[in-house]
Amino acid sequence: MKAIALDTYGSPDELRVADLAEPKVAPGEVLVRVRAAGVNPVDWKLAAGGLDPIMETRFPLIPGWDVAGVVEANGLDADDFAPGDEVYGYIRKDWAQNGGYAEQVSASVRMLAKKPAALDWNQAAGVPLAGLTALQSLRRVGVGAGDTVLIHAAAGGVGAFGVQIAVAAGARVIGTASKRNHDFLRELGAEPVTYGDGLVDRVRALAPEGVDAVLDFVGGGVAEVSVPLLKQAPQGARSARLASIADGDVLGLGGHHVWVRPDAEGLTELAVLAEAEKLRVHVDHALPLERAGEAWRLSQEGRTRGKIVLTV
Repeated sequence: MKAIALDTYGSPDELRVADLAEPKVAPGEVLVRVRAAGVNPVDWKLAAGGLDPIMETRFPLIPGWDVAGVVEANGLDADDFAPGDEVYGYIRKDWAQNGGYAEQVSASVRMLAKKPAALDWNQAAGVPLAGLTALQSLRRVGVGAGDTVLIHAAAGGVGAFGVQIAVAAGARVIGTASKRNHDFLRELGAEPVTYGDGLVDRVRALAPEGVDAVLDFVGGGVAEVSVPLLKQAPQGARSARLASIADGDVLGLGGHHVWVRPDAEGLTELAVLAEAEKLRVHVDHALPLERAGEAWRLSQEGRTRGKIVLTV
């Protein structure tokens, strides 16, 4: 099969198009013919060695944890899906090696769900990692109907999902973003505010009594800056309604450091929202598989609105 591979830790320039063996399908897994693969910042961070202290990586490495495709074959005791089923999933295995930047990938049935018919292949491939990250972060801080939640980097890949999931749950969302993304956030149902100095005052102007929860999807100290905005949480106080995916220092503030987990039930929940037209997926760039290096460079620039995907 054709795949994108790295022979050692490296940069986008080291990615190569390779002809590799079809993946083995273990018990509890299915073989998926990939139609599109999502691109996430963690892909190139892993490839650069950034996760080496915590995750085993084997080479040649096929990057990618997000896929949408068609089931081709079943492993032993893996009858949850049938050949021909359209699925999508976050396929993070015990070690990094056989990822989704390929024509085929094997995946545990516990990591897959039926692809929502309301989404095309590219849109579906953009959902799993980012969508589950947003969903699990919202669950961790208990966002529900009537809450006001502040979401940092609300126009990004994770943030855009967080906004929509929170709005669908009946929450009010205030989202930070650059000025050029404010109209986009309004379309998603959020009230936008700009980053930078004076952020606390700008949020206070919209929510004088503060917010019920804060989600940090960008890092850079915004979690700590946001603590005074939490209701009944004066400056420096700890709060269980604070979560970050990008700043481990949030633990010292009494918050949660979220690392997304594969979750078939969560994927099904996201699919239900998509079918109900409560979850839209903005694909900013869809590039062919062989242009994976270009996709990574776009991701590294940090200016993408929504998602980047590779078509297979």
